[in-house]
Amino acid sequence: MTTQNVEKGDVLYIEVDSWILNPDGTRKLHDTTHEELAKQEKMHEEKKFYGEIPVVVGHERLPKGLEEDIIGKAVGVEGEVVVPPEKGAGQRDAKLVSLHSIREFVKLDVEPVIGMPIVIKGRRGYVSAITAGRVRVDYNNPLAGKTLQYKYKIAKRAESLEDKLRALIEMDYGLGDEFKFKVSEEGAEVVIPDLCKTDESWLVAKFRLVADVREMNLVKKIRFVEEYEKKEEKKEEEKKEAKPAEAPVEAPGEKPAEEPEQKPKEKPAGKPKEKAPPHKKKEKVAEEELLTEEKAPEEL
Repeated sequence: MTTQNVEKGDVLYIEVDSWILNPDGTRKLHDTTHEELAKQEKMHEEKKFYGEIPVVVGHERLPKGLEEDIIGKAVGVEGEVVVPPEKGAGQRDAKLVSLHSIREFVKLDVEPVIGMPIVIKGRRGYVSAITAGRVRVDYNNPLAGKTLQYKYKIAKRAESLEDKLRALIEMDYGLGDEFKFKVSEEGAEVVIPDLCKTDESWLVAKFRLVADVREMNLVKKIRFVEEYEKKEEKKEEEKKEAKPAEAPVEAPGEKPAEEPEQKPKEKPAGKPKEKAPPHKKKEKVAEEELLTEEKAPEEL
């Protein structure tokens, strides 16, 4: 296991708690990877994943102040840093706040609620106020103008190419463990799970992933593969359902009729029969030969 300190371009897995520091000295939890802390601060979300998250160092995926504090640290180290707005989400811009008619939300079939995230004409913002017939939407980063406090732990670093690709997929789309990878000198092949085949969000995530791979110069070529396998279950079921030919139904108490064995006819004791004329004898022999050549039905 490498002990090299964190550098730009590294793909890490970290645990982190982020707090908003208020001017009066109090703080409010903004986000966390620890489920117990989320419950304690009454911010727990049932559908949210809690645990280590992948991040890329040096590619504007982290707030500048947090990234600067992480670089140079060793894997396994814990740290804490206070990040001012200029090294965090930036200062607020009043030009990024606009008023919208309530009719626009009716057309979108959305009932506005303060704090609700919203996308209007491709712009992502959140509802900051609601007045009579008007909704104020703030397109600033929700953390703009805020001083932040981060407490983090560098849990591990992705070392292999496969681990790095899996981490990038986890960042851009999620479900990183569901993907399969084949890595060679020519590049990387990514076998996508069945869920992605009909998920429109995967199409967007795929382009982000390709952009990340190019920016980080991980491989020369990356291929995405969809696999479709022919199912053989129906044939097997048909074989199971197929029944052997039924034997003839017999009346209760009756024994099955047995085919009499064809034995050469014995001459009865007593008077010898008169010899048949030659032409009749031949007919009789021919008839016996035909009988002996006949086969029982089960032999056909």
